[in-house]
Amino acid sequence: MIDNLPGLRTFAQVVAAGSLSAASREMDLSLAVVSKRLMQLEKELGVRLLQRTTRKQVLTEEGELFYAEVTRILAAIDQAETVMSGRTKAIDGTIRLTAPGEFGRQWIAPAVAAFQQQHPGVSIQLLLSDLVMNLLDAGVDLAIRFGSLEDSSLIARLLAPNFRVLCASAAYLKQFGVPTHPAELVHHQCILIGEHRRAVWRFAGEENLSVQVVAAFTTNDGGAAHTLALEGAGIARKSIWDVGDDIACGRLIRILPDFAIPAAPLNALYPNNRHLAPRVNALVDFLSERLGKVRRWDAAMGKSESSR
Repeated sequence: MIDNLPGLRTFAQVVAAGSLSAASREMDLSLAVVSKRLMQLEKELGVRLLQRTTRKQVLTEEGELFYAEVTRILAAIDQAETVMSGRTKAIDGTIRLTAPGEFGRQWIAPAVAAFQQQHPGVSIQLLLSDLVMNLLDAGVDLAIRFGSLEDSSLIARLLAPNFRVLCASAAYLKQFGVPTHPAELVHHQCILIGEHRRAVWRFAGEENLSVQVVAAFTTNDGGAAHTLALEGAGIARKSIWDVGDDIACGRLIRILPDFAIPAAPLNALYPNNRHLAPRVNALVDFLSERLGKVRRWDAAMGKSESSR
C-alpha cells in the first residue's frame, strides 16, 4: 500500500515537466529532494517508472500505466480539497442541539428559527430535555445548559449571565403582604420544585443568609411553578430567564430585590475533540449575541444584577 502523496505529486510533475531538473524548479525543491522522492516511490512500488539518461527521460511501460492512474488520483484529491475548502466556509448542513425544556421552548426555539431564516441552508434538529445526555452518544453537536457539566470531554462557552429572583403575583402580595427580609419567608406560601416540602433558600451578599422555607405547593416541573406563581399560589424562586418578561410587564412582582441569588450562567457545550463546523460556530455566535442581553430587564428592576 502506497502512502506517499508527495512522491506521487513529484512523479507527476517530473513527467509533465520533462525532466527532474525542470520539475525541481517548478516545485521550488532541490534536485536532490526530487530525485530522492522519485527513487523512494519506485522502491515502494518495486518497479522502474522512468528510464533516465543524461539527455532525456522515458517512461517505462509500468510508468505509463502508473502515470495514467496517478493523474486521475491527484485530480480527485484536488477536487476533494476544493469541495472541502468550500465546505469549511459554508453555513449549511444539519445542526443537532439540545436545551432544557422550558428554557428551550421560550428562548431557543425562537432563536434557532431566526437563525435558520438567515441561513436557509441549515437544518435544525432541536431536542428539548431537562435530562443530561452524553453528547457523543446522542450525536449532538451542541448543548445549551445552565452551568457546565462535570465532563472533561466538553468545552463550555459562556453565552449569557444568569441570576434567580423571588417573585409572586400582585394578588398574592396584596393578600399576604410583601416580605422585606428573607427571614419573613417562613410565614409565606412558597412554591418548591421537587418532592420535598422543605428547602433551604440561600442568599449571597455580606450576610450569606440561609432560610428554610415550607412549601404550600411542590411540583416536578419548572413551568408549573411559573404558572402557580402567576395564579397567585405563592412565592416562587425562578431564573430571570423564566420570569423576566413577566416582571417587566407587571404580571409578577419581584420581592427582596436587595438580596442577591446567584445562579449558574448559560453556556454552550460541545465536545473538545470535535472541530466545530462553520454552521455550529455561526449558531453559537448568534445565540451569544441574541441571549447575551439579560440587561434589558435591568430598567424594569431598577438595578443590574449582572454587575454583582
